[in-house]
Amino acid sequence: MGKTDQPMDRITVNPLTFADVCALAATLPSVEVGTSYGTPALKVRDKAFARLWEDGTTLVLKVPFAVRDHLLASAPATYFVTDHYLGYPAVLVRLGAANTEELTPLLEEAWRQVAPKRLLQEHERLHGDSKSQPG
Repeated sequence: MGKTDQPMDRITVNPLTFADVCALAATLPSVEVGTSYGTPALKVRDKAFARLWEDGTTLVLKVPFAVRDHLLASAPATYFVTDHYLGYPAVLVRLGAANTEELTPLLEEAWRQVAPKRLLQEHERLHGDSKSQPG
């Protein structure tokens, strides 16, 4: 199918929920469910890295600007921003169009942005991961 067909292909039969997002994030150390701006949020050591948007079907996810730009260009049916978020390193994720294969590494990247250094080092030691270590 052509590129113009991509948005319809991305709509899932069983859309992800915030409970699904929580289950994905539960594999990361010290993740807690709390609130941020009055909505359910995922936090590590009281720092939010994802939260449910006020509409109840969209995830606000902390991502670097370069990652956001790539997501917006490659999958606009899933990822978007509003004017409010233009100056913030975050992207909005339509959970109904997202899939776990794409969302899982984005959640880990968001977690890495707020996790304390010692927690990152412990996670890397246990999982043999060196993403955040200088090269």
